[in-house]
Amino acid sequence: MQSDKLHEECGVFGIYAPAGENVTKDIYYGLIALQHRGQESAGMSTSDTAGPKGNIKTKKGMGLVSEVFERKDFTELAGNIGVGHVRYSTTGGSTPENAQPIAMNYIKGSLAVVHNGNIVNAGEIKKEQMYRGQAHYTSSDSEVLTYEIVSERVKTKSIEEAIENTADRIHGGYAVIVMSPRKLVGIRDPFGIKPMILGKREDTYILASESVAIEAAGGKIVRDVKPGEIITITPDGIKSNEDLCNRKHAHCIFEYIYFARLDSVIDGIEVHEARERAGRALARNSNVQADIVVGVPDSGLAAATGYAKESGIPFALAFHKNSYIGRSFIKPTDEERREAVHMKLSVIENVVRGKRVIIIDDSIVRGTTMKQIIEMLKKAGAKEVHVKISSPPFLYPCYYGTDVPSSSQLIASEHSVDFICNNIGADSLQYLQIEDFKTMVGDLPICKACFDNHYPV
Repeated sequence: MQSDKLHEECGVFGIYAPAGENVTKDIYYGLIALQHRGQESAGMSTSDTAGPKGNIKTKKGMGLVSEVFERKDFTELAGNIGVGHVRYSTTGGSTPENAQPIAMNYIKGSLAVVHNGNIVNAGEIKKEQMYRGQAHYTSSDSEVLTYEIVSERVKTKSIEEAIENTADRIHGGYAVIVMSPRKLVGIRDPFGIKPMILGKREDTYILASESVAIEAAGGKIVRDVKPGEIITITPDGIKSNEDLCNRKHAHCIFEYIYFARLDSVIDGIEVHEARERAGRALARNSNVQADIVVGVPDSGLAAATGYAKESGIPFALAFHKNSYIGRSFIKPTDEERREAVHMKLSVIENVVRGKRVIIIDDSIVRGTTMKQIIEMLKKAGAKEVHVKISSPPFLYPCYYGTDVPSSSQLIASEHSVDFICNNIGADSLQYLQIEDFKTMVGDLPICKACFDNHYPV
């Protein structure tokens, strides 16, 4: 199924326990909670603030969090400060070399960096770094960012100053956590495109991409990191720098449509509620008569329940999802991806047989997956299949860390709604309207460039 889905670039996690307890299990649990944001690689770096300065330990590798780490790592990586990362690549290949954290020694010490997002002017900065002998042609955005922080750190009095100088130069959507052997520093891009949340557990502070990761580590949400804010965590507590905060914000709407976990709260908005409200908006703009409403697991279920509540048409579970099948988006051929969809998802025939079915999903990218799902429903005896999508048509690429492909690969960019409807074999097709985003997230300023071509950066 994942071959026709968008993906987030990654999830980040950082924790500092000044009392000295080992935080490796907390990082592990946090990364498990963020696994949906990236399944290609995982890693963590730790340090003991009471130990030798500069002693950063790192382990990372390809695969899921549970595949990369073993029980012995909780002892071998023991430390009271650390960062963790899960990755899905949008820039840089899916290789062990691009796994994070990026740990680096330099003349003044050492650091480890985890990064979510894309730096839109990374190419320009990379050229300067190559001239200085730092970056190379294959450097990812994350490496470019790390080299720049190190370059600034050599010239500045503190890691916070180096991060602020770097952030003043880079443009894009990002959430970055930097661990030095004695400090943990987090920064969110000035537009707030990428999420970052601050949490606390007694005297321990946590930074993470989503609230669920903080809760997985036993913490409670303190607040969202402000767009442009730099938060420094030391034994003395937290310090906030808002010098880079600006008035224009553009939070990624796709966090609420698909990326974030259903039980997350981002920028004060409950993701489940936002998705359910999208389903209600679809129902208010529809006159389709049907017997049941179903959602594509898992991303379409909340919107489907909202549609059912608003329309009065019964909600039904029509699919069984096999959670133990490999990740289909890394299958090497189209035929293997097609087989993976059928292995991962099956229709419960007695639920749909003879019924007029409304099916809800979060998006249509290329149309291949939805076409297969409709074929499966009709083969199972569905009389009609009406497709409702809880986002507008994708028309433009994303440059901020989401793998929206080029416009030529977006079926809605090249074809009309009627063409797409016929192509996927649906009896009708309806998309969410851009105006309905306000229904989903209220007055939250959002980035919706992949729908309307208005880029904030």
